[in-house]
Amino acid sequence: MKDPYGSIRDCQDIPLSFPPQHQDRQPGLEYVMDPLPQSECGKKHCKLKNKTALITGGDSGIGRAVAYDFVKEGASVAIVYYDEDRDARETAERIEQLGGSCLLLRGDLKDPDFARECVRQTIQRFGQLDILVNNHAIQIVQRSILDISHQQLECVFRNNVFSFFYLIQYALPCLKRGASIINTASVTAYQGNKDLIDYSSTKGAIVALTRSLSLSLAEQGIRVNAVAPGPIWTPLIPASFSAEEVSTFGRKTSHVPMDRAGQPCEVSPCYVFLASDDSSYMTGQVLHPNGGTIVGS
Repeated sequence: MKDPYGSIRDCQDIPLSFPPQHQDRQPGLEYVMDPLPQSECGKKHCKLKNKTALITGGDSGIGRAVAYDFVKEGASVAIVYYDEDRDARETAERIEQLGGSCLLLRGDLKDPDFARECVRQTIQRFGQLDILVNNHAIQIVQRSILDISHQQLECVFRNNVFSFFYLIQYALPCLKRGASIINTASVTAYQGNKDLIDYSSTKGAIVALTRSLSLSLAEQGIRVNAVAPGPIWTPLIPASFSAEEVSTFGRKTSHVPMDRAGQPCEVSPCYVFLASDDSSYMTGQVLHPNGGTIVGS
């Protein structure tokens, strides 16, 4: 007798093909299907148990929130940051309070050698790498494209795009079937931003990278997705805008339907979803926690 609820098992065991069958009615009956659809996949809690994640920009903002949520779901985390030592220490301390394990990695990801070292140390410490979260970014406000120097353009692209490639290239040989790569894009990839032309361009590149890489890695069973946040209250905001602009950040001038900026903890569940088997049938996709802004997917 068939299990009326479908078998509950690891989503990596989902069949790739089905026996020939047909039903002469719409919309069809589930109980006669062979095999039955799986209505439940895996466990309800500890979605990332025994997983290891490498999270860039994990000292603060969205990266910090992602690290906390990953640890709460059972993962160990390696956090890459530039030079924000106090933020990084506080993040590590909180992770330890949550009962998790954390490795701090300080350096500049524009340097491919450092990117390689991040992967090496993560493997050395935890013995595996299951989730790569490319989350770090910089943005520099310029009112005109004519004000973007060649040096700034190269710096922003090396930090926001080239470093993603470096990390993926070094991490890929360590990733096994079922692994997940998650890239942080932005609403600016879809809407643009007149004062962040180069930054917005890098985020568009990240969307294209996500889609292209997902096609490349599908046969290996490695999923690649992205998150495109709207205005989120992170250290990048006061570091980028004037005090007056910060005072209205995310409000009506930003054209956000919910009329407020989001918090990192309102974005981080997207990463848990994409890192876990809950999203086992998603790759090449972008999630949009942006306060209600309608964008093309």
